[in-house]
Amino acid sequence: MNQPDRELVDRLQHVLEARPFDHLGVFETDAGWLIRVYQPDAEQLEAHDLKTGKLLGRFSRWPNSDVFELTLKQKKRPAYQLHVQGKGGHEWDVIDAYQCIERTFEDMPCDSSTLYKTMGAQLCSTKLNGTEVTGVRFAVYAPNARSVSVIGDFNNWDGRRHPMASHHDGIWRLFVPHLQAGDAYKFELKDAREHLLPHKCDPYAFGITQYPDFNSIVIDHGAYKWQDQAWQKRPASDPRHEPMSIYELHAGSWKTRDGQPLNYHDLADELIPYLLDMKFTHLELMPVSEYPYDGSWGYQPIGLFAPTSRFGTPDEFKYLVDKCHQHGIAVIVDWVPAHFPADEHGLARFDGTPLFEYADPQRGWHPDWNSYIYDFGRYTVCDFLVSSALIWLEEFHVDGLRVDAVASMLYLDYSREEGEWTPNVDGGNHNYEAIAFVRRFNETVYGRFPNCYTIAEESTAFDGVSRPVFAGGLGFGFKWNMGWMHDTLGYMKQDPVYRKYHHDALTFSGVYAFNENFVLPLSHDEVVHGKGTVMTRMPGDEWQQAANLRAYYSYMFAHPGKKLNFMGNEFGQTLEWNYRAQLDWGLLQYPRHRGIQALFRDLNQLYRSEPALYETDCEAEGFGWINAGDAEASVLSLFRRSLDGKELMLIIVNFTPMPREDYVLGTLVPGRYEVVLNSDSEYYGGSNFPTATHLSTEPGPADGQAQHLRFTLPPLGAMFLKLMPK
Repeated sequence: MNQPDRELVDRLQHVLEARPFDHLGVFETDAGWLIRVYQPDAEQLEAHDLKTGKLLGRFSRWPNSDVFELTLKQKKRPAYQLHVQGKGGHEWDVIDAYQCIERTFEDMPCDSSTLYKTMGAQLCSTKLNGTEVTGVRFAVYAPNARSVSVIGDFNNWDGRRHPMASHHDGIWRLFVPHLQAGDAYKFELKDAREHLLPHKCDPYAFGITQYPDFNSIVIDHGAYKWQDQAWQKRPASDPRHEPMSIYELHAGSWKTRDGQPLNYHDLADELIPYLLDMKFTHLELMPVSEYPYDGSWGYQPIGLFAPTSRFGTPDEFKYLVDKCHQHGIAVIVDWVPAHFPADEHGLARFDGTPLFEYADPQRGWHPDWNSYIYDFGRYTVCDFLVSSALIWLEEFHVDGLRVDAVASMLYLDYSREEGEWTPNVDGGNHNYEAIAFVRRFNETVYGRFPNCYTIAEESTAFDGVSRPVFAGGLGFGFKWNMGWMHDTLGYMKQDPVYRKYHHDALTFSGVYAFNENFVLPLSHDEVVHGKGTVMTRMPGDEWQQAANLRAYYSYMFAHPGKKLNFMGNEFGQTLEWNYRAQLDWGLLQYPRHRGIQALFRDLNQLYRSEPALYETDCEAEGFGWINAGDAEASVLSLFRRSLDGKELMLIIVNFTPMPREDYVLGTLVPGRYEVVLNSDSEYYGGSNFPTATHLSTEPGPADGQAQHLRFTLPPLGAMFLKLMPK
């Protein structure tokens, strides 16, 4: 028996030992192999051979401590399992983690963009004297902590039992044998002053439970067997030239069953047939990264590497993505790198210091959302965020990332008054560190997943948001066109009598329509906080509201830019979105809502089948106004052309309830035109005002063209006219 080290006993008892492998485990001595174990609450302790189960010996206890020692006189280093007789007659077996020094301290790959492969809880195995032992290797970055332990059901949530080992890089490590997928864990940290911090979730956790536990969960990402190989092997294409009609969805409130949200599996089974029927090309999920508060809708995430468990397991989320791909539907997820909540089990002051957030509250605290802002000046934070982005593309197979609140990242004075922010080194308001991070994020994502795309929710006129980084831009694939959304919704709420005074709100977007690769968003933000819904913004009686909405949606699909609509828009939802309740599907018993839905379905089908409507969403050569100045009649006409110039579509919209008989429209190309969609059709709930279905050009100048068409324009109606082959 060695002389008891009282200081060591004190450090172990109070969880202050940062180098446990210096004192615990197996040591070669002149007397033989010394095994030293710290086992709180043990009465007696035995060591058994790991392979044969043979008793190797019984431990002796250090006086007045829970430290046990056993010396074995054998040539070969022992590999052992402990048999513990605890207080109250309890007995259990455990493999001592501190004999697994090689697995704990093995070198980790240094790819800073895929830290999810090495940090957190990694299922792995090691060999002890030829016997393979499976378990979990934990790694957590906490450079300013005095000590870190991993705790869970496997050690009765007792931080004394599995103190982790500090390393020169600030990462604490420990391999714990026999843990497996599904096991719950957290980290117990003490700060530099030896104060116990609230138990922390693993920043890299692949699974996290809900309130009140908020435990991290060990996940096996290799368990799910993907069936989307055909989707993954599809030829590369440029999404700017492909149809993109996005259905934005909040997973918890699309539909419910017995008052509860559908889980990922059931959502896939019900949602995908609906998306196929409605002809949407893309599904965008509001944030599914784990978040503690339902009312944040996911925009205050805690676990950037874990699909929220409120709708199921990570494998069930993979099933949803997998099934979408098998049916030709791309999946986009909202990703939130701008800020994170102050919940004590999360990232806030993780090791007792502002490890993830800016220390200066003028930069590190967001006044609008009462949340912390990531410190984009730290490479460790940027590595963490980029790794989070990549895991959704690699492990969950998503096709795109829509990045939330980009403007709040780019500007130091975002939502701050004078005196509440500090200028950058050049005296300006740009956050150079955040800009550098965004560029790195986009370069990394596109470099590793060239078939994916990133979309910025950016509400300012920041230059080059969707311009490549090598050309001086931020590198996003697309940007939300918030200006188009605000202007057109503002126009549509006007009584048609007064719309002629606001005509420029419809046409102003044409000035900048190709400055960025735009997505036209009618998102969840437009159906909450007292704004009503897109439907209830429309003026007039019920018929006029529906007709206005049909005309507006038609204009949206005619205008350059990819399309995004929040769930419920497609059938004219009339109640503001409530994240606690499902959509008002009962509205579809009424003809006007079935008509809106039918129009939306046909607009999607027309959009994705006509190259003139999608190939040049981001190309100025494929768009032009025919007559943008008919404010008096509140009529707007434009053309769309395919990339090769062979396909031509004319679109004309009457934004008043007055039919326009004998209306003259100039045409770029003489010939015969077919009306391929009329939003005033009785099939959509319209008036079916008499008008032609096929038209031929006549000679004579109009709208600056030498040829024209003459026809009746229906009230509050839109017409799509396709040039027919000669």
